[in-house]
Amino acid sequence: MVEPVGPPGGGGAAGEGLGRSRGGFSTKLHLSADGSCRPLSLVVTPGQRADCTQFEPVMEKIRVPRTGPGRPRRRPDSVSADKAYSSRTIRAYLRRRGIRHVIPEKKDHKNARLRRGSRGGRPPGFDRERHKKRNTVERAINKLKGFRAVAGRYDKRDYVFLGTVTVASLVI
Repeated sequence: MVEPVGPPGGGGAAGEGLGRSRGGFSTKLHLSADGSCRPLSLVVTPGQRADCTQFEPVMEKIRVPRTGPGRPRRRPDSVSADKAYSSRTIRAYLRRRGIRHVIPEKKDHKNARLRRGSRGGRPPGFDRERHKKRNTVERAINKLKGFRAVAGRYDKRDYVFLGTVTVASLVI
């Protein structure tokens, strides 16, 4: 049996964007937000998709228009994320792009680094005050969920749901 292929970016069965997670069928909304809780970029995936796998696609979609002439900004000044994004790959990606970051280190990563001794390297820098601003993303998601169509996820297709979330973002 061959499963029909949905539109680009589709996740679940035939581009429905629904996936199984602990709570049943669900959809994950991965986004970046500025300091005023306004969404900068959005990616919709099935519920079982890990957060860390969508970090680079979210970062690549950031476009901030300039007030004057010129190309839009594609690189934020800094990134603050939770432990789900604590990996060497993500830290290397941010270093390569020259983006400052505040991501707490997972306990098992810290223990593995300490076990290696001097070969384990230095601990990543962590600024507790800058990390407190991480809740802007959570507040942006809560603002989006204030729209009934986003909170209820009434759209069947993932690209239609992405359009609904994009319209809600524009209203915000």
